[in-house]
Amino acid sequence: MFDWAYFAQLWFAMAVGLFTVSLGLFKRPPSWFSVGTIAIVEGFLLVQLAVSIALVATGHQAVGDTVEFFGYLITALLVPPAAVAWAAFERTRLSTLVISVAAFTIAIMLVRMWQIWSGIRFGAQ
Repeated sequence: MFDWAYFAQLWFAMAVGLFTVSLGLFKRPPSWFSVGTIAIVEGFLLVQLAVSIALVATGHQAVGDTVEFFGYLITALLVPPAAVAWAAFERTRLSTLVISVAAFTIAIMLVRMWQIWSGIRFGAQ
């Protein structure tokens, strides 16, 4: 997991979360803008999956558990489609907030994936 790619994904996911929260607070139903931004987050995750598979195939491993890393990555890949499906079936402002929760969830999962890949443990003595 490259640091620059991690930070780009993290900041973009946070920006999408803030953007969609503001849309939800202004009582906007899901639109192409809100769904499109979370789709870009999904695209970044797909690129992360391809890069991670390539890194592992060339002999790189996560400092933590590589299987756990891929578990987080695959789970993170499922979150945006679930949020978009929710937004498609329930077209209210709350669906826009569901998209923002999905973006913030992805940001948290990215932090955990970076911890696993780099071996950083918070709170460990």
